[in-house]
Amino acid sequence: MKKYLFLDRGLMNPRQMSNAKLNLEKIRKDKTVFFKEDYFSEPSRKWEVRYDNGYPNVIYDREEKIYRCYYTLFIYDSDSAGTPLEKRGEKKYTPGPERITGLCYACSKDGIHWEKPELGIVEFEGNRKNNILFSYVHGTGVFLDEEEKDPDKRYKLVTKVDYAPGCGYMAVGFSRDGIHFGELRKWTGRQPQADTHNFVFRDHRTGRFVLITRIWRNGQRIAAKCESSDFINWSDPVEIFRGRGFEDQIYSMPVFVYNGIYMGIPSVYHEGDVTEENYDTVDLRLAYSVNLDNWEEAVIGENFIERGSGNYPEGEFDCGCIYAAAPVPEGKRLYFYYMGGNGRHTGFRETSFSRGCLEKDCFVYYGQKNKAQEAVLTTNPFFFYGKNLSVLVRAGEESSVAVEVLDNEGCVHIKGKPGQRTENETEGGSAEWRKVVWEEGFGNEWKPGIHTLRIRFSQTQVYGIEGDLELIGIRYE
Repeated sequence: MKKYLFLDRGLMNPRQMSNAKLNLEKIRKDKTVFFKEDYFSEPSRKWEVRYDNGYPNVIYDREEKIYRCYYTLFIYDSDSAGTPLEKRGEKKYTPGPERITGLCYACSKDGIHWEKPELGIVEFEGNRKNNILFSYVHGTGVFLDEEEKDPDKRYKLVTKVDYAPGCGYMAVGFSRDGIHFGELRKWTGRQPQADTHNFVFRDHRTGRFVLITRIWRNGQRIAAKCESSDFINWSDPVEIFRGRGFEDQIYSMPVFVYNGIYMGIPSVYHEGDVTEENYDTVDLRLAYSVNLDNWEEAVIGENFIERGSGNYPEGEFDCGCIYAAAPVPEGKRLYFYYMGGNGRHTGFRETSFSRGCLEKDCFVYYGQKNKAQEAVLTTNPFFFYGKNLSVLVRAGEESSVAVEVLDNEGCVHIKGKPGQRTENETEGGSAEWRKVVWEEGFGNEWKPGIHTLRIRFSQTQVYGIEGDLELIGIRYE
């Protein structure tokens, strides 16, 4: 059986739809701060003067049964250190040339209670009692390579070594335990600007390593990709995703694979109009691709994790900027850990670490534009090789869903309805996969072949289909 989520617009025939609107499922935020900058805490962690964007990498190590978080921060930043919290609302933040970036580490047994262990690796102000993994690195990406056969290279990282403005280079590192990476190795090949989260992973299709980084063109931030077969030698950066002008620039984009589709969670930066309410803020969106080269937003202009309410300094901890990690699956949910800043991108802001969750498979759904009228979806052709079909829905008491299998002439071949809703499937509750029950006589008439599906629904959210079927044709040239 194959699963098709309605995230992919290539499934639908846009000429045969009515009253159906694609909606983005919003992340449900915990609204709990797991940890934050501790420069002004007691006791003070003097090296945690400003997280800035944080660029979190969150990994669950199943062998060690531990959650690991790797985050970028400023170890030295004179304006942040010299401006007390109560004075920041009336003062403009001025980044100085002496700022030093670094990479820090936190861990957790349950994903909720986090600690910052004393690692004893990097000396800071005369001692090594800190959780610093590296200094002078920027936008580090870390991942656990579960396909790696060499135990000393289970953990891999890519970073930009940055000693001074204009003096940086890309480097990689390897680790057995996710903590001790040894000396970083300079990579060969063209150097991207990479002044962002350098997110790295192994491509499930090719086995090659992929880096999602950033380049600049015409004053705009643009997502780019580099590839490598050995994690040392990397291809030139190639543009893969740009926003819509200055107002929506792709700042960074962690990527993960879900149900055979590449999913991206781009942080989108807003410039271009100082009068706009979202000017100089960073929103988190959801994007997808079937090939890593062509990306589009799942629902254009809709935010995946909503920023909190208010403005600096009284606003919620994530009211200004959001940067997320690739999700961690747990049970029936995906957990998205993120760094949330309470101020605008170029101003003072304090940044905190939190998370939100999403039901598996429930990224986008079709609903009704007009609640008083039935909605209709019609798919592109599928090859049906069996009779099994299920529909993922979130339905209420007054919901209705009907499924029609159409022949080549567009005539109804057979009809069916999803099975009865369960007690767990209440309005506003969990979505459920419900098997379609076909009309009597279906077994006598059915033969494998090419058909389209028509789904009629009301008072229902429809997320996807699963069954004995295979999509025909290509979705991208």
